[in-house]
Amino acid sequence: MNKTALLEALSKFIAQRPGLEWGNYGDATLYRSESRSITKDRHHAETLLRYVALRDSITAEDIIKASKESFSGRLTITAEGDGFRLDYCTGQYFPTEYRRAVCAVLASAIWSRIVEDMPPSDGTKVCTSVYGGNTYEVQTYQGVQAGEYIRKQARQELGAPIARRWFN
Repeated sequence: MNKTALLEALSKFIAQRPGLEWGNYGDATLYRSESRSITKDRHHAETLLRYVALRDSITAEDIIKASKESFSGRLTITAEGDGFRLDYCTGQYFPTEYRRAVCAVLASAIWSRIVEDMPPSDGTKVCTSVYGGNTYEVQTYQGVQAGEYIRKQARQELGAPIARRWFN
């Protein structure tokens, strides 16, 4: 599949105007606050999109797989000829969700890639479960558990705001 065509389709999707309706707010302060939040979602989506574009290891298939598993599978990606069609099934209010859906899908694809690229485990550490006192083994990577290793990589490569929001 053509990753470039998919990234172009995602870029067009996040670039579309949100279509906020003034009648849903009735107050300029609430309207502007929602608008700022939607703009922040766009900036996050663009950053994640650039990151994915620069990583040959993340393929179009990885993104499509992530779309089925992320954001309740509401962002559907369908191959059509040389391009892709994106459909979004709204949960509550399209303007506040569609860019977040793209962010969630791209973050999931990035998370999967970081997992595959993790260094070999440096051993195990026995932990006691908070629930019931059960013991289990936790793999560590460079001295931290897998999830924290992935979050650390995301902070380093994408910045703290995006890592906090999309990799927790």
